[in-house]
Amino acid sequence: MERELALELVRVTEAAAIASAQWQGRGKKIEADDAATTAMRNMFDSVNMDGIVVIGEGELDEAPMLYIGERLGTGMGPKVDIAVDPLEGTNIVAKGTNNAIAVIAAGDKGTLLHAPDMYMEKIAVGKNAAGKISLLDPIEKTIDIVAEANNKRVRDVTVIIQERERHEEIVERVRAKGAKVKFFGDGDVGAAIATCLPQTGIDLFIGIGGAPEGVISAAAIKALDGDMQARLLPQSQAEEERVIDMGLKEPRQLLTLNDLVSGDDAIFSATGVSDGELVDGVRFLGGDLVETTSIVMRSKTKTVRYIKAYHHLEHKPHLIVE
Repeated sequence: MERELALELVRVTEAAAIASAQWQGRGKKIEADDAATTAMRNMFDSVNMDGIVVIGEGELDEAPMLYIGERLGTGMGPKVDIAVDPLEGTNIVAKGTNNAIAVIAAGDKGTLLHAPDMYMEKIAVGKNAAGKISLLDPIEKTIDIVAEANNKRVRDVTVIIQERERHEEIVERVRAKGAKVKFFGDGDVGAAIATCLPQTGIDLFIGIGGAPEGVISAAAIKALDGDMQARLLPQSQAEEERVIDMGLKEPRQLLTLNDLVSGDDAIFSATGVSDGELVDGVRFLGGDLVETTSIVMRSKTKTVRYIKAYHHLEHKPHLIVE
């Protein structure tokens, strides 16, 4: 992939973030998601690439745009797989709370796992513990490994877990071990990536969430030299058959970081919609001036850029929500 593509994808996530942020706190998650999806899809038309959506808003009959299999870009430039979540955290935006982002992952054609929309069990850590953890290990053993890798006492290890009933047992075991639990609500992409950013203070991510979000997270974690493992959790015979159709012989087999993102040149771009672990949210500064903060990274070069941009909506009327 060309290095220019990384910066072009930032323009796409910026557009989605600006459009959806205008629904912040209004209690209308569908409208927020529609605004993000429309803005993202329209901006893709100007990107020089021959892209195909492998993770998107749904199948062709479920989503009017950014559907799985849709071709994106001008058709000129690198052939790439695209994974999108125009608004990770629709409920977050509706409630006006933190950690909503617009996010894209891209990889050379055929390198992103075509994860179906089902549950996935995941674990993620930063660079120091990379190669040392296993999703199959008891959580108590993993905490010891992460504590040693990060040169911390167990009591100082922070494990980030989505606040859901299905995680009650793991929360009890983490606390019984003596480590700290940090809860998050919706959207686990930012939570998984936070393990790779020392300034967050988060050492370990574990839990069950969406499979598409797992692949998107993996693209960033690979760029940050972290580590991630996962396994799909099909809930029905139909879901098991879909996993097998993807090419996995065993529906619940352990998936490594390289299984999730097999190439060495993945790009991840996220723009904050509301303030969060990764980036600040959209700021409406008065008049038509808007500030966005994005993070973009590329696994081939290990480059991580934080981009603060100022936008005049006077020149972007297509992003204005009435």
